Amino acid sequence: MQKKLRVLVVDDSGYVITSVSNKLNSDPEIEVIGSARNGIEAVEKVKSLKPDVVTMDVIMPEMDGIAALKAIMEECPTPVVMLSALTSENAETTLRALELGAVDFFLKPSAINPVADDTLAAKIKTAARSNLVKNGRFTKEIGSNKKRVTQEKSTTFKKLVVIGASTGGPRSLMQIIPAIPVDIPAAVLIVQHLPPVFTRSLAERLDQVSQIRVEEAEEGSIAYKGSILVAPGDFHMLIENGGKIKLDHGPHVLGVRPAVDVTMKSAVDKFGDSVVGVILTGMGIDGTQGASYIKAAGGNVLAQDEATSAVYGMPMSAAKAGYVDHVLPLHKIARGIVEACYSREKVA
Repeated sequence: MQKKLRVLVVDDSGYVITSVSNKLNSDPEIEVIGSARNGIEAVEKVKSLKPDVVTMDVIMPEMDGIAALKAIMEECPTPVVMLSALTSENAETTLRALELGAVDFFLKPSAINPVADDTLAAKIKTAARSNLVKNGRFTKEIGSNKKRVTQEKSTTFKKLVVIGASTGGPRSLMQIIPAIPVDIPAAVLIVQHLPPVFTRSLAERLDQVSQIRVEEAEEGSIAYKGSILVAPGDFHMLIENGGKIKLDHGPHVLGVRPAVDVTMKSAVDKFGDSVVGVILTGMGIDGTQGASYIKAAGGNVLAQDEATSAVYGMPMSAAKAGYVDHVLPLHKIARGIVEACYSREKVA
């Protein structure tokens, strides 16, 4: 008989503890072994109970989720899934948690939005199998961004870089994007599987530590050389002639919206062999079809390696399908992007 995954539920709300525990216990592969009402309790119970996975509230009294996460990762490394409300404040804090080593997050249940499906259980199972990658230092700390050199906005670029990521992506992006130089001869599009509000917070956090401007895309935004646009949550991002962005609220693709495949296909349709695809950590196969379009057009595809991926799903799928030119560890991906952007002189 397969051993059940042992979960510790941490939240200052009794309703949330009960709701999450009942939902997880209804899964035959999961068992809730305890709960905690603040971060101090959580750290002690992780040490004593040694759960397989912890669900962690973001905002709690005495010790919040961020402080508790740091302590757990230092003293007793354990996969953590954050519970977060859909607000700007919670989104920013949750993204900080993901950067510090939390595997994933789940939108916090409430009386009007209970845990109604099996998404949380699926995230718990993924977290239990995840690679707890040791968190390296970011190139720059938040808020330490140097004054940017003002550049002329140009829609003439040699390459169009499309980066796709899911579980573990925010942490990877926080190490890749700050290392991209201001003079890169490319426009960059990022598709990260996140809901609305979270994608805006992600763009803002990346912008604070990066040499070049990072913004959440809007309908009609323009992709310029030396700029980065992040697909907004709940919209597919397409690029048209002249670098103009179109947002599409069409059906989910492979269960997600935005989808990497959609953006990559759109990029290839308009920019052909000038497209560079980058597939980062994440569960599932989104990006594999997109990588096939890029390779068929003569473009380049890079993928994150297993050792530095929180979840080696998306990059593994594309690599096994034969669509990846280089599989690279996280610390070499920024250099790989730059080298791919100078590989040929074609102007898109």
